[in-house]
Amino acid sequence: MTSEGDGKFGVQRENEMDAMKKHLFVLLACLFVVMIGFGITLPVLPFYVERLALEAGASQQSIVLHVTLLTGVYALMQLIFAPLWGRWSDRIGRRPLILVGIAGYVIAQIMFGLSTSLWLLYAARIVGGVLSSATLPVSAAYVVDMTTKEERSRGMAWLGTAASLGVVVGPALGGLLSRRDWHFNWSAGHFKVDAFSTPFFAAALLGLLTLFAALRWLPESLPKTSEDKNKETRTDWRRLIKSLSPLLALTLPGQFALTIFEATFALFAQAKFKYGPAEVGYVFVVCGLVMTVFQAGAVGFLAGKINETIQIGAGFALMGTGIALLAIAQTKFFVFAFVALLALGMALIAPNLAALIANRGGERQAGASLGIQNAANSLGQAVGPLLGGALFIWQINAPYFFSAVVLLALALGIAWKAITARRVAGLEEISGRT
Repeated sequence: MTSEGDGKFGVQRENEMDAMKKHLFVLLACLFVVMIGFGITLPVLPFYVERLALEAGASQQSIVLHVTLLTGVYALMQLIFAPLWGRWSDRIGRRPLILVGIAGYVIAQIMFGLSTSLWLLYAARIVGGVLSSATLPVSAAYVVDMTTKEERSRGMAWLGTAASLGVVVGPALGGLLSRRDWHFNWSAGHFKVDAFSTPFFAAALLGLLTLFAALRWLPESLPKTSEDKNKETRTDWRRLIKSLSPLLALTLPGQFALTIFEATFALFAQAKFKYGPAEVGYVFVVCGLVMTVFQAGAVGFLAGKINETIQIGAGFALMGTGIALLAIAQTKFFVFAFVALLALGMALIAPNLAALIANRGGERQAGASLGIQNAANSLGQAVGPLLGGALFIWQINAPYFFSAVVLLALALGIAWKAITARRVAGLEEISGRT
């Protein structure tokens, strides 16, 4: 009798696991397609801004400023709204807000593709930042709902893999779709379509397909009982932020350095190596590919074997070394090699930090906790481009040297803390024996 009951329970559990895997696959596929669209724009945006700014009579230095401001204003909107979207997902469910994020992303890309002036680009960036800021934190909360505490690092690594793989494909498509030898031009009032518009329309189309797929195949992950409980409780933001503050202090500089690289690399490569959109796209492909491979393989393999904090410290060391060497690179081979080193470091940092934050915040506040982390990421994304742009105007290698100093200092601090903790544990063990 017991054996039969156990067998039925085992079959039911197996069916639940299969359904869970299918739902996670749909989520990761949606995130992958959205990140393709995001990646499409990376190598194109600086050149698109340059064309619109020059048409408006702007100077070369102000072009750098506009590129960094457009990156920063998007991050500022995410900083404000990501925690709210995360908390709302704890109250009303993950699925509706994932759909809102994808829809907002589609609207922003269409606005980008139709823009004929810098102010329209800023409007598109603000709309995209407000609405699409729901996508990543709520997707991460969805993974928390679908995984156990022991599986969480691996789940976050797969989430990061889907995002990174999208960024691998996206820049290559962006460089191809923005080819300057495709001569076509259409305008109507304040809107204009030309070769620079094509990547943004392609991104919008991919986002629209993703929206339909999520509507059809992505179910709600938050149990009904959890939704009801969360509606009855308010988030103590101050207490939650205080609890997460040590991890947020690691999140901010990592994203800060990564965004400095993303925001200034096209300008850096154009000035130093005469790269165009296609060459910049290939570099971002390498960056995304390395993050994809190592998040899918190494982080999943290391989960449970090496402490997450140690992995994060190693990530800061690799990232700082890569970005410092990038500043002194002289050939294309070394540009690709050092960008790969930077990406390897970020592959170790991002999923482990997300898993630690989700675990510390608790499952009932997963959306709020990951929304706060996304806000910390956004603060780094907002400040990074502004400081990076100012340093770039002063000296083109300065943004990378500055980032390297911050990252390597963090790596040394984590290593020192780990050595001290191990030494204290050893002394306590010895005293306990005596």
